[in-house]
Amino acid sequence: MDINDPKSVLFRYLDVAHDALLWKLEGVSEYDARRPLTPTGTNLLGIVKHVALVELGYFTEVFGRPMGIELPDDVMEANADMYATAEETRDDILALFAHARAKAAATIDELDLDHRGHVPWWQQDVTLQWIIIHMTAEIHRHLGHADILRENVDGAVGYREDATNLPPEEEANWAAHYEQLAAIADGFAP
Repeated sequence: MDINDPKSVLFRYLDVAHDALLWKLEGVSEYDARRPLTPTGTNLLGIVKHVALVELGYFTEVFGRPMGIELPDDVMEANADMYATAEETRDDILALFAHARAKAAATIDELDLDHRGHVPWWQQDVTLQWIIIHMTAEIHRHLGHADILRENVDGAVGYREDATNLPPEEEANWAAHYEQLAAIADGFAP
């Protein structure tokens, strides 16, 4: 990464987000990747599918570039982008994510940051720089969701297995910390 090149810096932050999101699926069973972990059905594999589809739209359609794949008709139905169907495999979703990531990289590589596009669902003109920042924020937002889901599945947190971004506490200390916070909250119970 060239720290003096804004495009290089922006792409690096987008790429780090991609890697971190993919890590959320590593080592997770098929069941845990698919099962709804919130009342609204949020699940790890669905987050990856959603990010892939959103990214594909922003880096292709917005700039008049071909998607390079044909999406199923039902992908635009309410919440259809937020879960893997029974017919879709993890490999299907990961391939979609890789395709969207490659399309984003090609768009970023081939266009200038001030290149203009149009977001039809916003009814607004934008620049490539705007879309890179928007997608980086979008992925990090969903990465936060995935981080919490993954922690509830097996305790794994952070950007990578070797980068938890947590103080190096022993597991027993985290349990004590949790109990301390629960006791504080209990003092405010109705």
